[in-house]
Amino acid sequence: MTNVPRTQKNTGGLAAYFPIIRSRQEILRDIRTHPSLFLQFQQWNQEEQEAFLDICSGARGIKVVYDGFFKEIFNPEFSPERLESLLSLLLNRKVRIQTVLPNDSVRLGSESSLLYTDIIVELEDGSLSNIEIQRIGYAFPGQRSACYSADHLLRQYKRVRSKKGKHFTYRSIKSVYTIVFFETSPAEFHNFPHSYIHRFHQESDTGLTLELLQEYFFIPLDIFRKNMDNKIIGTELEAWLAFLSFDDPKRISELITCYPDFMTMYQDIYQICLNTEKVMHMYSKKLAILDRNTIQYMMDEMQAQLDEKAAQLSQITEELTQKSEELNQKDEQLNQKDKQLNQKDKQLNQKDEQLNQKDEQLNQKDEQLNQKDEQIALLQAQLAALSKK
Repeated sequence: MTNVPRTQKNTGGLAAYFPIIRSRQEILRDIRTHPSLFLQFQQWNQEEQEAFLDICSGARGIKVVYDGFFKEIFNPEFSPERLESLLSLLLNRKVRIQTVLPNDSVRLGSESSLLYTDIIVELEDGSLSNIEIQRIGYAFPGQRSACYSADHLLRQYKRVRSKKGKHFTYRSIKSVYTIVFFETSPAEFHNFPHSYIHRFHQESDTGLTLELLQEYFFIPLDIFRKNMDNKIIGTELEAWLAFLSFDDPKRISELITCYPDFMTMYQDIYQICLNTEKVMHMYSKKLAILDRNTIQYMMDEMQAQLDEKAAQLSQITEELTQKSEELNQKDEQLNQKDKQLNQKDKQLNQKDEQLNQKDEQLNQKDEQLNQKDEQIALLQAQLAALSKK
């Protein structure tokens, strides 16, 4: 059985700013009085229990990106001005949320369960914003986001075409903004350690301007936190990103001191924490997401490595094929040279044979000349003998 953490009075942390926060002792007492909650609490390990009590007692800040808290704080139906403010800063224009759309995209169930948050809203000009928060950034973030953006664009097209009927024109289709926050960003983002907002849109290489409707915002919160080390929050956008990023009570204290409007949102968070059953359910869901997300991340990393190995193998195979073709060409050239040499050898043999024949003829002539020389010598001897007589 897991040990129950120690109890203590809540004398520090964020309780100084939010008196509604309960002490660890009060939270534990509430858990023990509900057998089902106490059983759930005991199923967590010591570190998870301590973290839960630290969060609810204000010893540690709450990460607003967690699904339950984010949707409560940024619920467009009850407090649209909060999400509108964040979107206005990101899109660099004033926006108003018209409605919240059901999220029935092509995203696989296993993938959607790994997200902290996935909210789709329609703005007053008809454009769509998809706000997504990932604990660990998936592999292939660009490809994934492009697929989901295309899905939302198609959903808008079908909805508007059905609504307008014969009066429909493509001018009725508005922009789709895909906004992705990473608690822990993929590796490629760390090649840009001083950039924590990446905006993408399509451009022509000639200067031609067309409204291609799809834009993307990637916001690595881990890189933002590193960039804010020992820095004071200086802008409203930095304040919103700090609200989504920081769980250090000192940074939260700095935030609500410089930007008091965030006090109300933190007050709402700790109001949620008074409902022990609800916040424990949210915390359990978060733990489950962490486990599944880690598995998915490992699978994505392995797939990326396999793809890289496959690409390397394909390149090696291509190089070997090219070398094999080159060797075949060289073999063919050598075979041709061998044929040429064989022909030359035959010609040389023929010439040798001809020379041998000529040598034999010369030898025969030499022999004939020798015989004639002998006959001449004999005749000269006979003439000499006759002369003496």
